[in-house]
Amino acid sequence: MEDERIVQLYWDRNEAAISESSAKYGGYCTSIAHNILHNMADAEECVNDTWLHAWNAMPPHRPSALAAFLGKITRNLSFDRYRRLHREKRGGSNLDMALDELAECVSGNDCTEGQWEAKELIQEIERFLLALPEDKRCMFVLRYWYVESINRIAGQLHVSENHVSVSLCRIRSRLKQHLMERGFDV
Repeated sequence: MEDERIVQLYWDRNEAAISESSAKYGGYCTSIAHNILHNMADAEECVNDTWLHAWNAMPPHRPSALAAFLGKITRNLSFDRYRRLHREKRGGSNLDMALDELAECVSGNDCTEGQWEAKELIQEIERFLLALPEDKRCMFVLRYWYVESINRIAGQLHVSENHVSVSLCRIRSRLKQHLMERGFDV
């Protein structure tokens, strides 16, 4: 079923929207959740929560890219669940490593001014990523959006793990420099 039709089902409050979303994007959302949580039961629960959140968000939202919309919900729910499950523990998971790697480039700020700056920061990161060659952008997105391991990224892109690690290090360094040149506090 086409995405526009699925969104319309949500707007019409037709419960078929959930089954259609699950049929079309269940595997995609499960992959995102599992990459973050590394537990299939928790991943499935986050995916089921995704359908509820989508149901509650539409209306008023009418997403133009349903896959991205559902993926973002799943990702946020998975991060929230991960934080709840690992409050006391800080180990060597892919999520911890990926977040630690990005912490060098971007710091958090929770105040209202910080929220405004966060929107500007997102736009600047998007501009930076669009200027990267496709393979480097793919590495960055796989690592920091989908929280893929270095090993899996290397396998997907048919390069060595060392190549991926070095490339990501260079991209982070260039991103940090890019943001500092534009006045962001990193």
